[in-house]
Amino acid sequence: MTNQNNTPRTPSFPSRLPNVGTTIFTVMSALAAEHKAVNLGQGFPDFACDPQLVDAVNDAMRAGHNQYPPMAGVPVLREAMAQKYEALHGRAYDANTEITITAGATQAILTAVLACVQPGDEAIVLEPCYDSYVPNIETAGGVVVRVPLTPGTFRPDFDKITAAITPRTRLMIINSPHNPSATIWSDADMRKLEDLLAPTDILLISDEVYEHMVFDGAPHQSAARYPGLAARAFIVSSFGKTYHVTGWKIGTVAAPAPLTAEFRKVHQFNVFTVNTPMQYGIAHYMQDPAPYMQLPAFYQAKRDLFREGLKHSRFKLLPSEGSYFQCVDISEVSDLNEADFCQWLTREMGVAAIPLSAFYVDKFDQRVVRFCFAKKDDTLREAVSRLNRL
Repeated sequence: MTNQNNTPRTPSFPSRLPNVGTTIFTVMSALAAEHKAVNLGQGFPDFACDPQLVDAVNDAMRAGHNQYPPMAGVPVLREAMAQKYEALHGRAYDANTEITITAGATQAILTAVLACVQPGDEAIVLEPCYDSYVPNIETAGGVVVRVPLTPGTFRPDFDKITAAITPRTRLMIINSPHNPSATIWSDADMRKLEDLLAPTDILLISDEVYEHMVFDGAPHQSAARYPGLAARAFIVSSFGKTYHVTGWKIGTVAAPAPLTAEFRKVHQFNVFTVNTPMQYGIAHYMQDPAPYMQLPAFYQAKRDLFREGLKHSRFKLLPSEGSYFQCVDISEVSDLNEADFCQWLTREMGVAAIPLSAFYVDKFDQRVVRFCFAKKDDTLREAVSRLNRL
């Protein structure tokens, strides 16, 4: 068909995701750049990765590792991940049939959702949650069932989770350490979940991309540690988060062989495989566990620097148990809602943050915003200086 000007008309069609627009992270990063603000909004480091990791990737390129790797990932990297899971969590995954290398954690989560959610299946998400979960489920034709984490503490409410389970529940997604609240699930939490799911066929996606950012001596309670959870779980990890290379977009999924077989059916047709030299470079770099074993202390020091700088401010600091985020209550700082406050803070004070309401489908506003402290110490000091003017 043509329009009145006799030019071809672009066909219209129903949107797959009619309620989805540009993400808050893109909006706030653009606003931060426009106003030359310190960007503590989007969750990525402003410091470089270890040069030895770059050297390892360059060496892999020069060694000729530049063609398609196996669909599931290069064997040496899958084996390194299997060894890591066994060493840290006591779970023996088969590198050939139970570990898959992905194009980042977001692709891993989408692929797991598409692999197991059929049209009409229900999937439970715990809000606030990472912004890809709900669109992923909707893309698969699933029905999103939202269960709120406890406002203020962001602890899982197992009575509400139990009430949300129906015969149509196919999947549940959990995230610890948690983005955006920076809370972690305890051993007791994981055992309660294990008991709750035991009589069901519900599958689990355990988003563990901040696994090496758990503070104050607490252990990361991976789903891999709990046999009843590991038997039904897709466990998602991120090399980008762990090694300060978020732009490389490389992650992993560990899952029992039957789940992995279904996962790979989808994986092979949405990305097929992942950047070859980076896989070899990361595998070589992983021979030394020190970089990720030292990560809790590295990020705890940044958390403590940021918190110390704000302790006399009018922000109320919420606990930051894990991840590289710090949430603050703005009730004594401003009467604005979260979203408007973040816009104002970026324009007028030169510091970008993310409203917690962005992590709720209904934009629930608790007067809480999220800062990212995965930044150089000088960046954090400059941000603190600006925030203390409030």
